[in-house]
Amino acid sequence: MTEDAFVPKSLLPRLRERGLAPRKGLGQHYLTDPNILRAIVDAAELPEDAVVIEVGPGPGTLTAALLPRVGRLIAIELDDALAPLLAEHFRDQPHFHLIHGDALKIAPRDALEQTGGLAPYYVVANLPYYISAALLRHYLEADPRPERMVVTVQLDVARRIAARPPQMSLLAVAVQVYAEPRIVRRLPPGAFTPPPKVHSAVLRLDPLPEPRIATEERDRFFAVVRAGFGQKRKTLRNSLAAGLGLSSDRLEAAFAAVGVRPSQRAQELGVSQWVALARALRRTG
Repeated sequence: MTEDAFVPKSLLPRLRERGLAPRKGLGQHYLTDPNILRAIVDAAELPEDAVVIEVGPGPGTLTAALLPRVGRLIAIELDDALAPLLAEHFRDQPHFHLIHGDALKIAPRDALEQTGGLAPYYVVANLPYYISAALLRHYLEADPRPERMVVTVQLDVARRIAARPPQMSLLAVAVQVYAEPRIVRRLPPGAFTPPPKVHSAVLRLDPLPEPRIATEERDRFFAVVRAGFGQKRKTLRNSLAAGLGLSSDRLEAAFAAVGVRPSQRAQELGVSQWVALARALRRTG
């Protein structure tokens, strides 16, 4: 199968023949620009015979661009109408595996084991916008974690994920504690069918060799970060006191221990400072 086998010119007629259309409720905006599809695959820098999980393949445009470049492709599709279409179109591709279900409810380990066994894997996907943040955490917190992720998301979301102090966000901390993000390129609305009302971006995430927090620290860490960003216009002293119910003495001791000024705001702290602050607060408890 060539990379152009299931892209722009034949896409809409094929969907119309089956009475199918992108569903707003599932955040479906299909990528139809072949140059961008190739660029997404290139950005993943896939090794020979790579194992790839694709979330929300839709009608299979990115799937067709991936198949000539991978050893195993696991496509996870929720849509009851599109799943049979994918199964039909790619039935002659022995390294194509379709899982019909909700990607947020399917552990990567289970997807790998039921399609050929555990192996290092990559995630390459045009993510449904309304659950993109949840899907990123689903994979970054998984065991095993992916070797790399290359995904399309809303441009605003990509910018928030890749932000640096003093423009950090809760989402930036949630992702950067696990991976190093980089915006590969912007995508115009016309690259999709139907065109979304916003610009999009190709986002690459390279997971760190080890997350900056241990699994047992996760709940406490994110409780501290959520409290800090819960009232981000306030100083850390006030937002953490209100969000966590901590005394001024305990907060001052933690701030002094990690070199954070009580007058700073949440968006001014980098991930390493959040990690240090959460640990200091635990020690002073």
